[in-house]
Amino acid sequence: MAEPVMLANTSMMCKEDWLLLRKNGIGGSDASAILGLNPYKSILEVYMDKITPVITKEDLRQTESQYWGTILEDVVANEFSNRTGLEVVRCNYMLQHPRYPFMIADLDRIVTDENVGLECKTASEYKAGDWEDGVPDYYFAQVQHYMAVTGYDGFYVAVLIGGNKFRYFYVERDEEYI
Repeated sequence: MAEPVMLANTSMMCKEDWLLLRKNGIGGSDASAILGLNPYKSILEVYMDKITPVITKEDLRQTESQYWGTILEDVVANEFSNRTGLEVVRCNYMLQHPRYPFMIADLDRIVTDENVGLECKTASEYKAGDWEDGVPDYYFAQVQHYMAVTGYDGFYVAVLIGGNKFRYFYVERDEEYI
């Protein structure tokens, strides 16, 4: 597979511009919603988001858990590096599939010296059961989408549960699923 296209540098992008850019394609969380796996977003919400050409105040609002997920992303990434010895770097680009430009990816981190990425998550203690047998289906779909866009061989998913339980999992690329 050819290298993904760097659609935009997101490092200095404001949230409104980032959200507008996301309207131009299907991202990882969109993919899980389209498959009916995302408990936080429906296929109708994805559709309405993509056809609405403006960003509203509601779009810019974050839930409390979204806020803390963003704040704790660096903590989760650093802890993953500490526990695994793997070096990770922030991905400051929105990526686009080289052949299917509607497929986009906004990765949390890239594992250096490997052809894999890292997705950082936080979860409340009430969601701990979702992680007992591995990565929940909606996050599995998300990282498979990212692998489709990037050509990566796998993806780590690291999660901080309830603020005091850290887990990480490796998800292999599944061509049939993709």
